[in-house]
Amino acid sequence: MNYWPYIWVLLGAMLWGTTGTAQSFLEGTAHPLTIGALRLSIGGFTLLAFVLWTKKLMFRSIPWKAVFLSAATMALFQPLFFSSVQLTGIAIGTVVAIGSAPVFSGILEWAVLRKKTDRVWAMATGLAIVGCLLLFADKDAPAVNPVGILLALSAGLSFAAYALISKKVLERMDAVPSVAVIFSLSALYLMPFLFFFDLSYIAAPENLGVILYLGLGATSLSYILFSSGLKIIPSSSAVTLSLAEPMTAALLGVFIVGEVLTGIAWLGVLLLLGGILVLTFGRKKSYPNSKAASMEKTPLS
Repeated sequence: MNYWPYIWVLLGAMLWGTTGTAQSFLEGTAHPLTIGALRLSIGGFTLLAFVLWTKKLMFRSIPWKAVFLSAATMALFQPLFFSSVQLTGIAIGTVVAIGSAPVFSGILEWAVLRKKTDRVWAMATGLAIVGCLLLFADKDAPAVNPVGILLALSAGLSFAAYALISKKVLERMDAVPSVAVIFSLSALYLMPFLFFFDLSYIAAPENLGVILYLGLGATSLSYILFSSGLKIIPSSSAVTLSLAEPMTAALLGVFIVGEVLTGIAWLGVLLLLGGILVLTFGRKKSYPNSKAASMEKTPLS
């Protein structure tokens, strides 16, 4: 079996998990929505310039309907997620949003592709979700805000939809050009937020490196890795592997920021890791090339 697609997705999710730690080094007040807009702008437009310069972008091969829908779901994820975190807290907002995404992904694959989820996916997803819950069990739980929970669930659905729709784009395009086009459009969707919030923190020289990393490392590179794996493996598997994001964030919080995890939280980390290992190495079916992915037909061409 070819494990590399699973490893690429896993590495992409781990890069996402560095976002919180990186943001902690920003000086001044930075609104999460402006950070999201800047990330997508830097990541998307830089990649777009690269693929145009190297002539790797073939406009005739772009499935525009799927691209616009994929860009919309990625852009929608940003305000939904950050708003849910503001209303219901980082711990609950993150767990509900990221933990619900694999469930929504499996439901969407069943509803759109008529594809049943297998036991390996169910076991891995179950372990990962329980791990997420335990990981944040030692946090100070804020009052549960029903609107915040609804927004977090909507964010999870948006990410699951992004994974499913962008997989259709990847049937026609390579990973780098597809990410360039999708994220450039997503950035255009979010640019209006830049006119409503304070951007003075951008002028601080010490913030430049952090912002560039968020755009190039935690966005461009991470989604290229994610899309490279998604091109080959099922979207439900890719979304489950994305649960490595909160695990990475927790470990960085301990070893870089100096946070402390309880025994229950460490158990959550182990369960998350167990779910990832089950999903990565538990399948007997192989995906030797991207043609395996192209057999999953959707009406989004």
